[in-house]
Amino acid sequence: MAPVAVTPPPIEAKQTRPGFQRANTANMGTKRKIICFSDFDGTIFMQDTGHTLFDNFGCGAERRATLAHQMETGERTFREVSDELYASLDVPFEDGFEVMKSALEIDPDFQSFHEFCVNNNIPFNVISAGLKPVLRRVLDHFIGQDMSQHIEIVANDAKIADDGSKWEAVWRHDTDLGHDKAQSINEYRQSAALEADNGTIPLIVFIGDGVSDLPAAREADVLFARRGLRLEEYCVEHNIPFIPFDTFADIQREVIKIAKVDDQQTHGKGLPATFNPRANMWRRASSKAAVPVFAAFSPVLEKSTFNFPETFPTTQSAVVSDKDAAKTAIAAPVA
Repeated sequence: MAPVAVTPPPIEAKQTRPGFQRANTANMGTKRKIICFSDFDGTIFMQDTGHTLFDNFGCGAERRATLAHQMETGERTFREVSDELYASLDVPFEDGFEVMKSALEIDPDFQSFHEFCVNNNIPFNVISAGLKPVLRRVLDHFIGQDMSQHIEIVANDAKIADDGSKWEAVWRHDTDLGHDKAQSINEYRQSAALEADNGTIPLIVFIGDGVSDLPAAREADVLFARRGLRLEEYCVEHNIPFIPFDTFADIQREVIKIAKVDDQQTHGKGLPATFNPRANMWRRASSKAAVPVFAAFSPVLEKSTFNFPETFPTTQSAVVSDKDAAKTAIAAPVA
């Protein structure tokens, strides 16, 4: 089932850091329907929820590194490795969560950005290779249940014994990845096409940090990559336009620009824009209103267009198969 936007009363902005004035989260009068998909670990939170559990209550960091190497060599798939990692856990859910509460750090401006999305009727969806019950519990704690309920989590389910003696992932898709993020976005896209009053499909924004996010990123119209991490490096190496960000405050400013520029384009002003032609193709084909395609200006590659191929580059250094895309999720150290 596709995520459904919920529109609560406007939320008053509050400062999150001493001396820092948060961006205005009130309704900005945006006209384009925008939908956000975001990775979780390393993107909304600076650390990885799975790594925290495995290193403290499971196989440990050393075994996790060994499993990551097996995946890198193609000996085992992401799903096989993940199954072993979850099977190594022996901790009640709430005990594991107590450690995550102190180990995890949320992006300092995420709550403000999420308030902006809620107040502007922009659905915000987490799309992750992790376990939905874990991610929901973390969000409930860090942003509160009232706000957490407005976030749809597209992730794998889980079976967890009451005493914590058995953890098992219930995989979303029957693939080597367990959760094909690109497939999930396309499922949402098809549903949105059926639900749109005039056949116009919303603009899809994807926010991520690692190479494992690329399969989903190439299905989106606008890509945000956390600055200094592997997704940004890959985009620079392979000339893929993107918008870098340090915190979600940067994303909020760019989303406002997206809406304003798109409205001007719709009214014939013809401002230049960079976009992912592959992702926009379906919007043009399905739009009864023939709304002009759009994606955000890229601060680093303004004159380029998104150039996501149907398959990723075939040179050895550029290959991103399902197995390659999964490596970062297991191998990256906990910050």
